[in-house]
Amino acid sequence: MTEAHLFALGVLLAWLAGIRVYLTVFGVGVAGALGWIELPQALEITTSPWVIGVSGVLAGVEFFADKIPGVDSGWDMLQTLARVPAGAFLAAATLSPDGDLGAGMLATGAGAALASHMLKAGARALINTSPEPLSNWTASVTEDAAVVGALALAFAHPWLALSLVVAISLLLATGIWWAWRRLFRRAPRARAD
Repeated sequence: MTEAHLFALGVLLAWLAGIRVYLTVFGVGVAGALGWIELPQALEITTSPWVIGVSGVLAGVEFFADKIPGVDSGWDMLQTLARVPAGAFLAAATLSPDGDLGAGMLATGAGAALASHMLKAGARALINTSPEPLSNWTASVTEDAAVVGALALAFAHPWLALSLVVAISLLLATGIWWAWRRLFRRAPRARAD
């Protein structure tokens, strides 16, 4: 892969880590272990059976925890501590030919992971205002499918995957902004005549 492709892949992996960190690490590890992609030296740690096993178990825990309204918000708050550093590592490791992690890509990865994490948290806060669990389950399954689909596309066409993720994220951010405004709009003040 060219350096531009690796940059796109690194930013995309950081973005996906902000949504589903364990599933992202698991997917990268499995893809590298099975030879579907050639991983940079710093990312080869994800092919370790221990990393694949632990991230797979944690992805399963997250899968179920994320389906329960209220629990998902607590889980998201707790996972901020894992998602942002993992996103920073994934982005920097993708562009590291010798295993040294660059500060610029660490910052870029942390920013991408934090942005996607905040977008997800904002969407979930809106969804949790609904009393029924179906919307929460739908959002969670959509996030799972989006991460798996984006990972699969990223290994073959990283720029296309990154473009799709950014476009969908912008649409989602606009929708969340609009919904927050409608939900928390203040009543108009009465004019003094």
